[in-house]
Amino acid sequence: MASTSVSRTAPASPEKVWSLIGGFDALPDWLPYIPESTALEGGRVRRLKNPEGEIIIERLVDFNETERRYSYAILQAPFPVTGYVSTLRVHAVPGRDDLAEVQWSGRFHPNGATEEEVVELFTGIYRDGLDALHKTLAA
Repeated sequence: MASTSVSRTAPASPEKVWSLIGGFDALPDWLPYIPESTALEGGRVRRLKNPEGEIIIERLVDFNETERRYSYAILQAPFPVTGYVSTLRVHAVPGRDDLAEVQWSGRFHPNGATEEEVVELFTGIYRDGLDALHKTLAA
């Protein structure tokens, strides 16, 4: 099983960051790669569309408001992986009320691609996503 993780400091309190990204259906609010999200099954499944019109369907598998984190599994996507589970988490920065650390991590089995290729793919998605989050919060 392959895995990757990217962390980035965000210019806002953990509460503010979580209020933006903590909703399972909130990706279009901060992630340009996902301009459209539709909540299904009472909000436990999201149907995403990327700018190319490709469909990604994900299921919420764990949610913890107190710890400001959620995990999800990909049910359908144009990515060369199986068994994908990812976690998005917001941490406090000790001694700073105006900053938060956001960590986006995932684990998956390559399927039709090398481990290096899929790690590079998701590292790039996470990095670009957290960069977009930073820009949204800094605006």
